[in-house]
Amino acid sequence: MKVPSKHAALSALFALFTFSAGAKEGMWIPTLLEAVEGEMQAMGLHLTAEDIYSVNQGSLKDAIVHFGGGCTAEMVSDQGLLLTNHHCGYGQIAYHSTVENDYLTDGFWAMTRAEELINPDLTATFIDRIVDVTERMAGAEDADAEREAIVAEAIEGTDLEGKVVAFDFGNSHYLITTRTFRDVRLVGAPPSAVGKFGGDTDNWVWPRHTGDFSIFRIYADANNAPADISEDNVPYRPAHHLPVQIGGVEPGEFTMVFGFPGTTEQYLTSDAVEFVINELNPMRIGMRDASLAVINAARASSAALRIGYADKQSSVANAWKKWIGQNKGLIELNALGKKRDLESSFAKRASQAGNRTYAACVPAIQALNAEYFPYQTARALFIEYVYYGADILNFAHAFRNAIESGAELEEKGEWQSTLESLRGTVSGHFRTYDAATDEAILAALTGPYIAHTPRPEFLPQALQGVANGTDFASDLFGKSIFDDEEALVALLDKGSPKAFSKLAKDPAFQLIAQLRSTYFETVAPEYGRLREALDLQTATYTQALRELFPDEAFFPDANSTLRLTYGKVEGSAPYDGMRYEPFTTHKGILQKYIPGDADFDLPEDLVEALRRGEWGGYGNADGDLPVCFTGSNHTTGGNSGSPALNGDGELIGINFDRTWESTMSDILFDETRCRNIMVDIRYVLWVVDIYAGAGHLVEEMDLVR
Repeated sequence: MKVPSKHAALSALFALFTFSAGAKEGMWIPTLLEAVEGEMQAMGLHLTAEDIYSVNQGSLKDAIVHFGGGCTAEMVSDQGLLLTNHHCGYGQIAYHSTVENDYLTDGFWAMTRAEELINPDLTATFIDRIVDVTERMAGAEDADAEREAIVAEAIEGTDLEGKVVAFDFGNSHYLITTRTFRDVRLVGAPPSAVGKFGGDTDNWVWPRHTGDFSIFRIYADANNAPADISEDNVPYRPAHHLPVQIGGVEPGEFTMVFGFPGTTEQYLTSDAVEFVINELNPMRIGMRDASLAVINAARASSAALRIGYADKQSSVANAWKKWIGQNKGLIELNALGKKRDLESSFAKRASQAGNRTYAACVPAIQALNAEYFPYQTARALFIEYVYYGADILNFAHAFRNAIESGAELEEKGEWQSTLESLRGTVSGHFRTYDAATDEAILAALTGPYIAHTPRPEFLPQALQGVANGTDFASDLFGKSIFDDEEALVALLDKGSPKAFSKLAKDPAFQLIAQLRSTYFETVAPEYGRLREALDLQTATYTQALRELFPDEAFFPDANSTLRLTYGKVEGSAPYDGMRYEPFTTHKGILQKYIPGDADFDLPEDLVEALRRGEWGGYGNADGDLPVCFTGSNHTTGGNSGSPALNGDGELIGINFDRTWESTMSDILFDETRCRNIMVDIRYVLWVVDIYAGAGHLVEEMDLVR
């Protein structure tokens, strides 16, 4: 494989890895798999690098989908059928659920194409190609202009989109072209008692017995091209779809996970790790403790709130528990000590090499971190308070154009379309909204937000001097129109730009406007400047690590681009006297079953079906129904829904989690204890075919044994 000279540091890493004893850590750019093809084949891969990623013929990468922008999915039929996690499709399942048609509780199965449910704004994106443009970017006088030129050349005359993405803090750059489909319909989902079995209790925990899957279908126009949602669209025909292996896997068998891992932070310096452990994570955990207490109480109070706040509870709780486990793992593995030891050795080797640039980079990073941490805290607080806090804030912000520019919109002839758009916003918002719950969330988060704000200038005027979050929230909701659907509909019916302009004084609108202006004018610019400076220094640091420690592997961080990770089916022994087996079966579901329990209840017909033990060809040699298994694949957020593949590129499971002992792997990977969790494809098919009676979906798939 020819690698440009500018890419030498990264290529040295790939060459080294072929001879490395541990073949589990790392998330591989698929265009560079030739470097580890031999290692993978020695472990059990029966394919070539070209079979996995090719631009000239259908390959595994053509079956991998960036689902909704935050998860991964995989194509499993030539008729557009895809599988992803239940939690990745949870928002769509909740969107279609009502008290009368409670798909969250009862599940949903489209028995005909006409019954498949349309999802506004849901997308499915495929990778067209990934091209190394490092040399071209390195020689550019104007980096932004060069990026635009590279993309324009690549997508001209096509239906593609493109972007140039920096890897390894800018040591390399890749052009990534994509094709996005906009008509993605819900086809099937098990009851939440299957898809979320174990709830928050089992989240990030092994042994696991969760059927975390849902089924969607991509639709395209008559030419198999992306199209807006339309009755005229037809099922998409992918360039490749995955065969589904129902023969099972064995301990030690080779596995791959192919998907879009989000973000890892393997090159944080010791001071940054200390900040995460002692300040950042405790602050975020505390904020979510407060909101979850409100949300969980509300959901327990009525069926409508249980459904209405299901998606919000899930999104808030997931990272909350991850951060708790991450801190636990970082402390137990002495991540801080290991980082300090590495930095000490690094300083010595840089000095011995006489390289002043290398010797200066860690102190430079730490000096920048001292400036950066307050802005990082302010950014995290903004995310928690605005995006995971009270819904009234972002809802009020949706009216900004009508409030601030109504007269101008009327002059341009755009006022009526603005009103119609807002009618849809109002209708969608109030489908599941509960003002009392939202007020309680705002009350719970306001005090912690103020207390953790690191500098006075980061606090918007509306929150300055606030002594009691409950009183503040009560006053805001008492005076705001944005919790009152009837009043907003009346305002829309009146249709007066002047009337909308008066909403500029609404306390909810004023709060979100001040929060956003404070963040985007005071915090974000300096955060961005410091982040760029840190990336520049960290690029030097990663290059130096590879040069000064030639016998060790240092992998590029994940950045939401397509990556492949590989390992094998195996359990772990994270603590003294504890051994995790790599497989779970239906027996564990029945053992955990607690009637009436929020996390471990099950539908009676499912309990009866599991007890009957009629597996319909999906059982194992011991007569059990496999449910989940673990592997030593290096995964992170964004890998949710990724296909778990065997050495033949056949689907054996769907990745959905990591073990509790693995949640620190974004910062520190330990191959002895880091394990990813996958739902066994045989359990998925049993639920679809035998339990739900939706065998027509299985008939679309290419089953192999």
